Amino acid sequence: MARGYYFPSVNLMEQGAIGLIPSEIAKFNVKKALVVTDKVLMEIGTAKKVLDILDTAGCEYVVYSDVKPNPTVKNVNDGYDVLKANGCDYVISIGGGSAQDAAKGIAILATNPGKLSDYEGVNLTKNKALPIVAINTTAGTASEATINYVITDESRNVKMVIVDSNCIASVAVNDPDLTVSMPAALTAATGMDALTHAIEGYITAGASDFTDLFNLEAIRVISANLKKAYDNGSDINARDKMSYGQFVTGMGFSNGGLGIVHSMAHQLGGFYDLPHGVCNAILLPYIMEYNTEKTGDKLKNVAEAMGVDTTGMSKSEFDKACIEAVKSLSKSVNIPDDFKGMGVKVEDIEVLAGLAMKDACTPGNPKEPNLDDIKDLYKKVF
Repeated sequence: MARGYYFPSVNLMEQGAIGLIPSEIAKFNVKKALVVTDKVLMEIGTAKKVLDILDTAGCEYVVYSDVKPNPTVKNVNDGYDVLKANGCDYVISIGGGSAQDAAKGIAILATNPGKLSDYEGVNLTKNKALPIVAINTTAGTASEATINYVITDESRNVKMVIVDSNCIASVAVNDPDLTVSMPAALTAATGMDALTHAIEGYITAGASDFTDLFNLEAIRVISANLKKAYDNGSDINARDKMSYGQFVTGMGFSNGGLGIVHSMAHQLGGFYDLPHGVCNAILLPYIMEYNTEKTGDKLKNVAEAMGVDTTGMSKSEFDKACIEAVKSLSKSVNIPDDFKGMGVKVEDIEVLAGLAMKDACTPGNPKEPNLDDIKDLYKKVF
């Protein structure tokens, strides 16, 4: 079946990439940017590295820096108000998935009527967003490269998943120099988020030969470099490889879809404001096991990409070896293996499972789940 594949039209990569940003902006007919970021990146100087380049190039901008780790509808609306009040005609996002997702929502509201919740779902806008220059500072979400964004609707305690080709960035930037300030725990969470994207994107029902190329490459690169980046944040080669790996899987899963790891993790973020990457990492092995009857030889390929010798293994053996490799990597970067101490409540499972069933990622799961399946999977992680 014919299908479209969507990518940012310009992708700036490797050390020094941020220095190329002004020349790309000059190609647009724009006057003033809304810079979307968060307070932490402003305080530790990461955002300043970009702002200094904009200042030197004479680029006009105003900063909105109130984005939360799980960005909210209020963040998007407040940012949009700043954009309108200052006559901004394009958006620059500096951050991980939080800033990138908030920026997409703002840029979409600037060109489409109504409120953000009107666009929850798949391709519901009519107009392309304002130009976005998406500058990534983590190695996890790949939101700078994808057609997806996730915003928490505080009124419903729900993470809205919005899949929209109109939100894709005009320019995506991955400069590993911006990731060296990430603390080890964030390196672990974002790195396991990227691995989840790659594995789930590889086994999803919407995968194709084209997306498989990206996701297998990402699995290989991320599994070989996450521990190195975690152990030594100044290892610029490992940081560069992680930036590359998370970006590559972004091009894969953005064009193929995900599954119920994300459906279930989204609810945990919406309900309890938990870190998305950690939720993904905890859930991933359980759901890989659940999906094995529908994954064929794919987990064999995943295991081999992670360095496992599968010679002579039966399907049950290479499925198990693959899941163990994922658990081992997650443990090596100190990700917990269950929800204990995270504030997740058993009595909320009924609601969480119901919301997960409605999540936009659920149809992509290789094994079609029912409500009881989702409830049982949540219970297994306690």
